Amino acid sequence: MTTFPQSAVPSEQAQAFLARAAHQHFIDGESVPSASGRTLTTINPSTGGDLAQLAAGDGVDVDRAVRAARRAFNGQWSAWTPYGRQALLTRIGQILDERFEELIQIEAMDMGAPISRLRGSKPALLKMVSFFAAQAANISGETLMNGIPGDVTTMTLKAPVGVVGGIIPWNGPLNGQFWIIGAVLASGCTAVLKPSEEASLSVLRMAEILYEAGVPAGVVNVVTGLGKEAGHALASHPDVDRIAFTGSTQTGRSIIEASTANIKKLQLELGGKSADIVCADANLDKAVPGAAMGVFANSGQICFAGTRVLVQRSIIDEFTERLLEFTDTLRVGPSLDDTASLGPVVSRAQLNKVLSYVDAGRAEGAELLCGGARLDGALAGGYFMQPTVFGSVTNDMRIAREEIFGPILSILPFEDLDEAITIANDSEYGLGGAVWSQNLSTALRVVHGVHTGTMWVNCYGHIDPLIGFGGTKMSGYGSKGSAAHMDTYLYTKSVYIEL
Repeated sequence: MTTFPQSAVPSEQAQAFLARAAHQHFIDGESVPSASGRTLTTINPSTGGDLAQLAAGDGVDVDRAVRAARRAFNGQWSAWTPYGRQALLTRIGQILDERFEELIQIEAMDMGAPISRLRGSKPALLKMVSFFAAQAANISGETLMNGIPGDVTTMTLKAPVGVVGGIIPWNGPLNGQFWIIGAVLASGCTAVLKPSEEASLSVLRMAEILYEAGVPAGVVNVVTGLGKEAGHALASHPDVDRIAFTGSTQTGRSIIEASTANIKKLQLELGGKSADIVCADANLDKAVPGAAMGVFANSGQICFAGTRVLVQRSIIDEFTERLLEFTDTLRVGPSLDDTASLGPVVSRAQLNKVLSYVDAGRAEGAELLCGGARLDGALAGGYFMQPTVFGSVTNDMRIAREEIFGPILSILPFEDLDEAITIANDSEYGLGGAVWSQNLSTALRVVHGVHTGTMWVNCYGHIDPLIGFGGTKMSGYGSKGSAAHMDTYLYTKSVYIEL
């Protein structure tokens, strides 16, 4: 049984949901157990104790969900007008506004993000739903001229691709699922979602709320279970038309291979090792906390975390001193503690992985400047780690090359912009990056020089669905947000009319 500090008791609605004996799949508008009857346990990373039992799905359950999604796609849902879908998304946004606290309490306990951070994500979530509501009424083709003899009219139409499989990571499933759900409901597609076994509960709860809000049965389905079973079955299913995946590059390769069965469309947001470049003329009052939280936010469990902080050598001592002072102000605590800046990492396995990189950094000659250990005392039961800073890092070290997905920041020196850009590009990844400079020419030179899907200037981590977000190189392909995102849920149909 999970216990809470007196000041951090979840709402009655959240407690009632968590108290269920088992959390089943959500298929065709109903909660159903796995065909095999198997379950798996999800853990509260703040305590290390059992939180809930999940249905352990496999290919049989995925097939049932895909068949429900296909029926819905071919059924009454296909007759919904763009304005009907827009009104539905608008209603969902209103319900999210009302139910947000319940949902983030469930997510905080399931994956460990501090409740204060999750509360701060509300405007972004509501903006995302509003964006997709607008897109629902903005799908259009073209009437085109042609060179065909006679009286032939030509045009293009946009049509939904069909059944979409969404494989959702554990580092932010509440907001993350709406990159898929929003586009599905706007376009007229249907979906089968497979959340991470580490954090499935907010996705399951959201599916129930969507159904209550009026989403027809079968339009959004959720199958829980292990990636190697349920996830693989979804990626390889012959009746799934598109896969949207966020996760590791290694798993992304497996999904690409599985997709060849029926040549699925893919959108892949994969690993990152982003470079955060601090120039000598940077405003350190902004750059120090900005670079620190570019790594430590969500305990480092963000795909575009700026874990390689490149600092111009002339200011590296001052920057490092101020960074360590800032890091010392961060409070690590249970996810429901309103005063916590950082929560736990998601699991014991993830904690052990992150700690292994501390050993690797030391072994390769990096200087451990602060942190580097698991927290004990009152937090000993959970998966808490001190925010960690390494100095004297070179770009050939593992801590500078491999995605850690934990609260470890590496400081790398550079002499001039050419060297900074070279170091930043010396990576197999290309997801995010930033530059801190009060000189616009300097900033734009870095923006144009670094090969990455998103760059921030004098800030870090802003994402807007109007603009979009995506990666290059081994960080994947395809956009989240923007008109390009919606286009991947549609295909173009050419029409020739001769009267």
